[in-house]
Amino acid sequence: MISITVSFLIYKSSFEGFILVIIKLIKMASSIIGGGNKFRDHLSDEELKNTKWRNGPPTYDVVDKLFEQERTNVWAEGSVEEKVQRLLKTWEMEIVHKADPNELKTMDPNKFTISVNGRKGLTPAESAKLGGSYNMFLQTSLPENVRIYNPDDGTFESSQNLFRSIFLRGFAIEILHVYSGPPGIVYKFRHWGYMDAPFKGHAPTGQLVELFGIGTFELDKESNKIIKAEMFFDRGELLGGLVKGESNVASTCPFMK
Repeated sequence: MISITVSFLIYKSSFEGFILVIIKLIKMASSIIGGGNKFRDHLSDEELKNTKWRNGPPTYDVVDKLFEQERTNVWAEGSVEEKVQRLLKTWEMEIVHKADPNELKTMDPNKFTISVNGRKGLTPAESAKLGGSYNMFLQTSLPENVRIYNPDDGTFESSQNLFRSIFLRGFAIEILHVYSGPPGIVYKFRHWGYMDAPFKGHAPTGQLVELFGIGTFELDKESNKIIKAEMFFDRGELLGGLVKGESNVASTCPFMK
């Protein structure tokens, strides 16, 4: 009986030791290939620690919960849709949150440009000057007095704080369709969230706010990094959804008086 007990304890100890080794190897592999997040690359513990972030390391627990609950499709791992979706999410993470262009992993910082709705392509440095993120994506030629949101007035910090305060459940993005694979990627996307807080004097509605668009990525044939990105969407789909609530501000739009 004692012999059996000792043998069991030795087996249990060996098995637990084996499991610990496997976990350690998985963590090491994640660090090597840039894992650390279920839907994005380059967020390993090492990268989170050593990367220069605009405003600290990003966290995605809240928005990933919304994404998993309400995504239109669950793409099979390894499918072209899943790969493009992962690339899109990783690219978005980098272009929004990384402060040093030389630390970009999905893009070639020396070649990369981004164009929104046919506007002039911007380098990472030019995008940063506009305030990046929402200010870059919401550029407009509308007269200032009729702009629901004026990207020229905002900074990276102010725009992030504003939209994060509105979308308390996050502002998720997904791939709906991939029309062509690399090196010339063309895809349809959906961006969505819920208006849970006021926007520019408009009361929160709690309603779904979403926009649809088409995006492209051009990859360098040697490095496989993005050298050109284009996005086409109606910014009114986003902003219009944020002004449905009762307003305590007089409208400056001549068509709404």
